[in-house]
Amino acid sequence: MKITAFNGSMRGEKSITSLMLREFLQGAQDAGAETEHVILVKLKINSCRGCLNCWLKTPGACVQKDDVQPLLKKYMESDIVVFATPVYVENVTGLMKNFIDRLIPITDPRFEMGEHGETRHYKRYDKYPGIVAMSNSGFVEQTAFDVLRLMFKRVALSMNGQLIAEIYRGGGGILGLDQPGLAPLVDEYKALMRKAGAEVVNNNKLSDETIAELEKQIIPTEIYNAQVNAWWDMLMAKAGKKDS
Repeated sequence: MKITAFNGSMRGEKSITSLMLREFLQGAQDAGAETEHVILVKLKINSCRGCLNCWLKTPGACVQKDDVQPLLKKYMESDIVVFATPVYVENVTGLMKNFIDRLIPITDPRFEMGEHGETRHYKRYDKYPGIVAMSNSGFVEQTAFDVLRLMFKRVALSMNGQLIAEIYRGGGGILGLDQPGLAPLVDEYKALMRKAGAEVVNNNKLSDETIAELEKQIIPTEIYNAQVNAWWDMLMAKAGKKDS
């Protein structure tokens, strides 16, 4: 099995998104999968121009000369793809949205009635990868992902793929804090992500038990918010001293 993860964080390897992906992909590797972690911020990904040439002039290929065409090949050669992104203003990052928009060459422009009773584009290929959605938010509540939950269901429909797993982590910032008291909680979550990676490889889905564990809030809202505010107060105080 080939799993390709597309990381839409603007912070690249230093991001919580990367931390989550590394654990997930390690679990997938341990279960026998071949994995690749593509960090989109390192690549040149232009916005879609809406020129329609990928459907008419160069069917299946974008006419723009950036880094997207090799990514389309990676996408279609995968059994499973992961869309991983932090939440930016209730949605995916602009970088991730650009990448998703640029996936339209893998579809055919003509319309048909899809299996879900909605109009879809024709399939250009016989086989499309399954999709895993992954995200983290600075807000601790899982409701921070309400928009993404709907969006990735619609993306899967548009890309002729099946949404096989969703992994969302409210209060994701806690995973990057180097505090001894939090270490056991972070280690437990990392182990859970490795378990999730293995389950996707072995079962093409997550178990109900794992889903429930992934959706659990790591620490109470009041404690989390207080720690976040203390951290921001420290940073703002440092910034104020530098300015003065």
